[in-house]
Amino acid sequence: QMADPFLYHTGERSQYGCLGHEVQIEHIKAYVCRPSFFTDKAVIVIHDIFGWQFPDIRYIVDLIAGHGYITICPDFFKGTEPWKTTDHWADFADWMKHHDPMKVDKEADVVLKYLKEQCGAKKIGVVGFSWGGMAVHHLMLKNPHLPAGVSLYGRIIRDSEERYDLLNPTFFIFGEKDHTISFDQITLLDEKLKQYCKVPYKIKVYPGQVHGFAQLQPEDMKPDDKPYIEEARKDMIDWIKMFI
Repeated sequence: QMADPFLYHTGERSQYGCLGHEVQIEHIKAYVCRPSFFTDKAVIVIHDIFGWQFPDIRYIVDLIAGHGYITICPDFFKGTEPWKTTDHWADFADWMKHHDPMKVDKEADVVLKYLKEQCGAKKIGVVGFSWGGMAVHHLMLKNPHLPAGVSLYGRIIRDSEERYDLLNPTFFIFGEKDHTISFDQITLLDEKLKQYCKVPYKIKVYPGQVHGFAQLQPEDMKPDDKPYIEEARKDMIDWIKMFI
């Protein structure tokens, strides 16, 4: 049985008062937050296993929008149930079979089209957390229309050469104490990217941080972790700003 990788209990989260609104785009619902001024720059946020309605992911969307980007978190689970705290980790592998982070291309294309045609976006980046971090890694190998990506603690799931031939600059963020991702995996990722990657990339491991650390809202941060959480978020934004 897999140990519970999330230290907080999703059933007891604070209610977050969102700044954005929900939209329907073709077959997908999405949460959108726009800055107060016009911009032609956008960021797609890919949620973790808890889905597009989870307060922490909406907090991140609002945070990125505050830096001057049209920011959108689509429901990549297409209306199906996200993982819930009442679910049993023993069933997680089976749940993942029906929620494959490598099968996000169609939804990503729908959202890119919406951002370009309805929102006037010319440059669009992507950031993703955990499940979404795996999806970002996949998209940065497949989709040339994304000039930059940030993958936060996405497990490094299969080992093959094409897994490292990224199309555009990608930043990989990990927590040192993430027990779902071993340090060996991160080292291997680094070695393989050095070998096969032809575009700028970066890997950074944040001391003492567990899986999911970068999404926490201020009231949920422990004082020792706060500087690393804030640093990771600043690094994420800085990477996006460098290319978008």
